[in-house]
Amino acid sequence: MNDQVAEHASFEALKDLLLDMAQERCVDTLLDRVVRRLAEWSHVALARIWLVGPGDVCGSCPPSMEAECVDRSTCLHLVASAGNPLSPDADWSRVDGYFRRFPMGGGLVGRIVARGEPVFMTQGENGDPWVTRPQWAAAEEICAYAGQPLAHRGDVLGALVVFLRQHLLPDDMIWLRLVADHAATAIANARAFEEIERLRQRVELERDYLREEVSEAHSFGEIVGRSAALRKVLQQVDLVAPTDASVLILGESGVGKELVAREIHRRSPRRDRPLVKVNCASVPRELYESEFFGHVEGAFTGAIKDRAGRFELADGGTLFLDEVGEIPLALQGKLLRVLQEGEFERVGEEHTRRCDVRIIAATNQDLRAEVEQGLFRQDLYYRLNVFPIEVAPLRDRREDIPLLAAHFVEQAAARLHRPCPRLTQAGILQLRQYNWPGNVRELQNVIERAVITARSGALVFDLAGDDSAPPAALPVLPSPSFAPEVVPEAEMQRRERENIRLALEQSGWKIYGPGGAAELLGVRPTTLSSRVARLGLKRPGE
Repeated sequence: MNDQVAEHASFEALKDLLLDMAQERCVDTLLDRVVRRLAEWSHVALARIWLVGPGDVCGSCPPSMEAECVDRSTCLHLVASAGNPLSPDADWSRVDGYFRRFPMGGGLVGRIVARGEPVFMTQGENGDPWVTRPQWAAAEEICAYAGQPLAHRGDVLGALVVFLRQHLLPDDMIWLRLVADHAATAIANARAFEEIERLRQRVELERDYLREEVSEAHSFGEIVGRSAALRKVLQQVDLVAPTDASVLILGESGVGKELVAREIHRRSPRRDRPLVKVNCASVPRELYESEFFGHVEGAFTGAIKDRAGRFELADGGTLFLDEVGEIPLALQGKLLRVLQEGEFERVGEEHTRRCDVRIIAATNQDLRAEVEQGLFRQDLYYRLNVFPIEVAPLRDRREDIPLLAAHFVEQAAARLHRPCPRLTQAGILQLRQYNWPGNVRELQNVIERAVITARSGALVFDLAGDDSAPPAALPVLPSPSFAPEVVPEAEMQRRERENIRLALEQSGWKIYGPGGAAELLGVRPTTLSSRVARLGLKRPGE
């Protein structure tokens, strides 16, 4: 009965070992597991594995082994060892001892690998030495040696060797062959998994490197250009983005203030949280508070359900207030409270809510002048103007126009599903000579219109067709008695100033809406506002 129990326990241990080997994907862990589990068997004194490897320690190899080595390019490396020594001071887990290397074909281990055949030996057979150190074997009561090649698909990977404290039995040859065959397959699979993992990590590193390269080449997202004015803006973005400081982006309409805001958010610690935009000029005056702070059902006519405001939506992220100068004076105090204390209430609700929001504001107005005129709160202005960034108009960075034009041509062609037309040097020269009152937004519109109308593969720009472009010069008919008069720049500026002043006076100094000065002049209200600020025009008595 005891023999049956022992046989069943051995079978279960063998089965568990084979299953564990099949699931292991790390070569080192696999090798260590095989020898340790074999060493747990009562009749196994020592289990070791050698694998074929490069000839790496030839200079320090023992002379006896060096004499047997015919090819220094490869040898057998001891890679795993475990056992149960009778001597309390012995450490059989080491793999750096005298037998750490075997030459191919040298010794019993080398013969197993070189011939691809098993070796089984018992103490005292034919009276010949059966191990290199018979005294050691006698002291450890070892009386048998068994070695199997680790063969996989015709290749011998190494050798599995066990030293036994009992004479060899027929079953020993069977279970050792079974373990060796499964171990060889498991080693090949684990090596394949490790190679796959190595290649995966390499691909990830290359991917990250390429991302860095792309990020370096387009380090500021959709912001395209290399002018000194733009570089200054990007340097400021680099400085302020990692902080939580409020940013006020200044510049004419169409210069790309929103792109700068998006880049600040993208480079900030809040990049994984939302960037919420509010166009303050497009919000009806009576809905400002609801738009910013939200409302509860029934708070006012039309409030049919609870609604979260933009501050709630941007919690943990960034709130971009575009055209911040359009916020009504009556609401500016409540906005200031949120910025200072991070607290607000929904319209129709007494419950105070908290939020953590970074503010980036943008305007094409002179807020300092608005403060002086009492149209904008001074404390709110200082709260927003912690770090001002001024974006230069396109006419002041004309060297960016070729890069921007090429960028917009590719974008428009892809979006409109058109063949990418040619951007000629003549076209670039035409674009650089234009004054661009609408800045980058106008350039994008001109490019898109040209892509739509392109016929011969080359872009043709109709700048005079843009409603915000300056009027085209009238053709001068040849006449022997007429010479056109050249108007100096100072005179042109004077005429522009007087023309705008006249429009403002006729409209009662109203810029926006029907009957406003912008409508009389045929330009966009934001463009006119920036010109009024630039020319320093003020209502009489202010």
